[in-house]
Amino acid sequence: MHIQSQRSALAGLALAGLAAAGALAPTAAAAEEPKRGGVLKFYHRDSPASASIHEESTYSTNAPFMAIFNNLVMYKQDEPQNTLDSIVPDLATNWAWSDDKTRLTFKLREGVKWHDGKPFTAKDVKCTWDMLQGKAKDSFRKNPREAWYGNVKEVAVKGDFEVAFQLSRPQPALLALLASGYTPVYPCHVSTRDMRVKPVGTGPFKFVEFKANESIKLVRNPDYWKKGRPYLDGVEFTIIPNRSTRVLGFIAGRFDITFPIDITVPVLKDVQAQVPNAICKLVPMNVSTNLIVNREVAPFDNADIRRAMALAIDRKAFVDILSEGKNDVGGAMLPPPEGVWGMPPEYLRTVAGYSPDVGKSRAEARAIMEKLGYGPDKRLKVKVSTRNIDIYRDPAVILIDQLKTIYIDGELEVIETSNWHAKVSRKDYSVGLNLTGSAVDDPDQNFYENYACSSERNFTQYCNKELETLFDKQSMETDQKKRKEMVWEIDKKLQEDVARPIIFHGRQATCWHPYVKGYTAMVNSSYNGYRFEDVWLDK
Repeated sequence: MHIQSQRSALAGLALAGLAAAGALAPTAAAAEEPKRGGVLKFYHRDSPASASIHEESTYSTNAPFMAIFNNLVMYKQDEPQNTLDSIVPDLATNWAWSDDKTRLTFKLREGVKWHDGKPFTAKDVKCTWDMLQGKAKDSFRKNPREAWYGNVKEVAVKGDFEVAFQLSRPQPALLALLASGYTPVYPCHVSTRDMRVKPVGTGPFKFVEFKANESIKLVRNPDYWKKGRPYLDGVEFTIIPNRSTRVLGFIAGRFDITFPIDITVPVLKDVQAQVPNAICKLVPMNVSTNLIVNREVAPFDNADIRRAMALAIDRKAFVDILSEGKNDVGGAMLPPPEGVWGMPPEYLRTVAGYSPDVGKSRAEARAIMEKLGYGPDKRLKVKVSTRNIDIYRDPAVILIDQLKTIYIDGELEVIETSNWHAKVSRKDYSVGLNLTGSAVDDPDQNFYENYACSSERNFTQYCNKELETLFDKQSMETDQKKRKEMVWEIDKKLQEDVARPIIFHGRQATCWHPYVKGYTAMVNSSYNGYRFEDVWLDK
């Protein structure tokens, strides 16, 4: 085996030609001497279903709880764009690929303790991935990211401080999945049941309490293995479902920082007018707003109806109404320049259903519906399900209005956060307005999690075995230019098959008061930037 440092291990796999947004000269703030103490106060948009990151599918969970944990590796917290080249050690001190790129070995950090005082060892890593792969006796209640690790044959332990991931085929992007905020290492000795209500980690902050619909509190870990971190005494989230109320709390100074990427473009103008010195970053969330249709429920088991619904979508109207033109139109992968793998505009224009001539597309859709027996006097009635928070409800209302143009009358059905992902995972819906977040800007995460036939997160039951073969082919490709072209081909097919029609990719802002230092808003993932170990308050 050829051993390499964490940087050289990625040689040849890094994304060529990218100028990472974080690769800038050090700022004045970065040169300041951090101050210790203080509690960072967030508001939170809703109440998470549990505290278990591995079992939930929303950054409502990993934003407040990521700071409790460590990964084997992680994305640098001060670089806005996540790439293979911005991955650094965490619980692993280094890693190495075998020559055939089918075995990835990690040397682990010694002397690390869980928050309850137990030692961290390689057994904890194996336990975590055994649970993720459904091999453990203590199973997860929900396992939304099991599909990420379908290529992992086993995780082998060598002593207390070395583990190796044995793969069925080469998969350079496995490192990208391991670096996500969705990929913490869990303790072997704590049950999955306890991790949902009182999580134990090795990270910079320790769990204090989670009061559903009220608050989440973390406190500084005085025994954190990274000496000198964290600077803060704690982090607190106050749960406020009403957007106007929570934003007013930030404006009034009750909170130091808004919930990540919670501020819409119209609201951003109000915040900047009332708090002119606030630092606000409007960035892509790598969260797509999309139409989900249950292919197993009549009449939506008819491919023609699904195609008609996709043709009815006026993406520009969504973008103009919801973001004053700031949101992005794209396919499954986040569009460039912030997105690494998304289809460029000239390629996107070749995709069926993305025509700017909405009138023509809707005429085609009505013709399809009329052929199926629908029309002005016989309309299709359906419930349009969505999650009960603003960024779901608002586009759902627009979707219902647009579907009326093709003889479909939708009734809005709102579902609380604690029930939403469970509902769509068990396919208990007909039509839905959904948001799909990509925890990692890499096709290995997006394609396998959302479009693989057996994935729990494949909410529409789309299944194309021939396309899954291409999933594997692009995953093995080390030439990044060739891989991009393969990814674009797959993405185009997904859109034209109406697998999960992407309406737009959202841009929203995070705002913080200028005394908050060391926080970086990620530009191609809303899931990976919440370690908070480098954040401090200049008060």
